[in-house]
Amino acid sequence: MSKKPLSQSDPHRQAKLQAFDRLLTVMDELRENCPWDKKQTWETLRHLTIEETYELADAILENNPTEVKKELGDLMLHNVFYARIAQEQKWFDIADVLHAICDKLVERHPHVYGEVVATDEKTVKENWEKIKLRTGNKSVLEGVPASLPALVKAIRIQDKARGVGFDWEKKEQVWEKVEEEMREFKNEFQSAAEPIDKQKAMAEFGDLLFSLVNYARFVGIDPEEALERTNKKFIKRFQYLESESAKDGKKLGEMTLAEMDVYWEKAKLI
Repeated sequence: MSKKPLSQSDPHRQAKLQAFDRLLTVMDELRENCPWDKKQTWETLRHLTIEETYELADAILENNPTEVKKELGDLMLHNVFYARIAQEQKWFDIADVLHAICDKLVERHPHVYGEVVATDEKTVKENWEKIKLRTGNKSVLEGVPASLPALVKAIRIQDKARGVGFDWEKKEQVWEKVEEEMREFKNEFQSAAEPIDKQKAMAEFGDLLFSLVNYARFVGIDPEEALERTNKKFIKRFQYLESESAKDGKKLGEMTLAEMDVYWEKAKLI
């Protein structure tokens, strides 16, 4: 007995298609009738898209489904906006975009659409990178955008290298590398040489950060998410310090560290 197509097993498929068609219609109407939308180009939209992406990331970290839905909508709008502009230039349209990504997904999932066997995530990733090399990529690292923030870029570089087997075997080995880099960074400040060679110290600090990112990845921690959660925690506690000390008639610039620490410890209990 043949399997029922997945598209037929989704009772909401038609509603989803209608919603996407509505977005395309609204986009066409805005592009033709709104002065602001008429003026937009890929270049003017670029920084707005980056901003929307970060807003989505924030909503995900806050575990806020309502905001995630909103930000996904904003990004979906940007996708069809870019495609609409390309259509006007006769480069491609949204159908070309969607078919291209579908074709790529089918090609890179031979364990689903072909005869290849892959029963774990590691094998899937390895196959993905090997297929990319066979289909034109000269380097495994070509898919890492140059404009990514450095921490995110480090994660992606390491993840892609791991995809072709270039990785440590045990987490203990990675931690030994972290300790080695820590010693080298520390040695730069214990040297008798004065002044400190900032370029060399910066290089050693970069190596230390890279090794820490590697260890975090190896034990299943997203370093970017971990740091952002710490940022949010610090902001929350510092703003508590500001507001509560102000209620007591104190000013931050006039308080001792010990006085501020009292409020900080209270903030940690919230």
